[in-house]
Amino acid sequence: MAEHWLEPDAGCVTDVFSGGRAPVLTVDPGDTVVVRTLDASGHLSPQRTPGESRPLMFANRRGHCLVGPIAVRGARAGQVLAVELRSMRPDDWGFTVAGGRDNVLNRRLGVADGAPSWLLWQLDAATGVGINDRGFSVRLAPFLGVVGLPPAEPGEHSTIPPRTHGGGNIDCRELVAGSTLYLPITVDGALLHVGDGHAAQGDGEVGGTAIECGMTTELVIDIAADAPLDSIHAITPVSRITFGFSSDLNEATGDALDAMLRWMQHLFKLDRPTALALASTTVDLRVTQVANQTWGVHAVLGHDAIEQRPA
Repeated sequence: MAEHWLEPDAGCVTDVFSGGRAPVLTVDPGDTVVVRTLDASGHLSPQRTPGESRPLMFANRRGHCLVGPIAVRGARAGQVLAVELRSMRPDDWGFTVAGGRDNVLNRRLGVADGAPSWLLWQLDAATGVGINDRGFSVRLAPFLGVVGLPPAEPGEHSTIPPRTHGGGNIDCRELVAGSTLYLPITVDGALLHVGDGHAAQGDGEVGGTAIECGMTTELVIDIAADAPLDSIHAITPVSRITFGFSSDLNEATGDALDAMLRWMQHLFKLDRPTALALASTTVDLRVTQVANQTWGVHAVLGHDAIEQRPA
């Protein structure tokens, strides 16, 4: 299988999803792509002081600064794309910003008015530690916030809300190196977009940003012939994960749990009520993110959570 390299040059980046855009790279199933992405804002250089205006890839940015689309030969709408995340290495700087934006959650927390608060981070990928300008340090757990495919509908589409079909701005902190994300293919060729590197994030991304950073990621892109589900799901080093996305938290929760029950039925040959009973003892429901106009919920089943023995 071939290995390809992509840099965030002007001809390889976009700030929208579009099935009509020409691919920046075409690969065969099973190929490896090493791709460097800028932070979600597309900063070309780090801030020297909190909130400082710095050059951006897009002067009038509409969404995340992403690399793509990457086409996959033979991929057809209705199939499932497997994106194996082999390694992710953050750049040596990043930022977090919260408050100062008028939305429902910020109003509830009392931070919608006034100036936002910025944290500037120095990131050490070798030691796995980030230290900010206030003197706080955190452990790094890098992942890509956006791994997705364009909607099937023609035209340009926002990168901000995650979507039930094609994924996109999933912002799931569980998708660390060693994970494989499975995405229902929405358009022929698949047209994968990646970016929005996060050096660390809590479940929920409660302030609207994580440690936003550039990232170098090694991906293996394949067509999954035997995916257990036809919805977005993932296998990480420690768990199986299913997802739900909706403006209604109840709908997002129901979708994530429904998919997990289908997976458990497939794994353990269970009827639906028995799968739910077993899930009630083993499955964790987590709020993925609250920051992107759409609730994200993921259901998590640890690989060691259930041991099946003879009845």
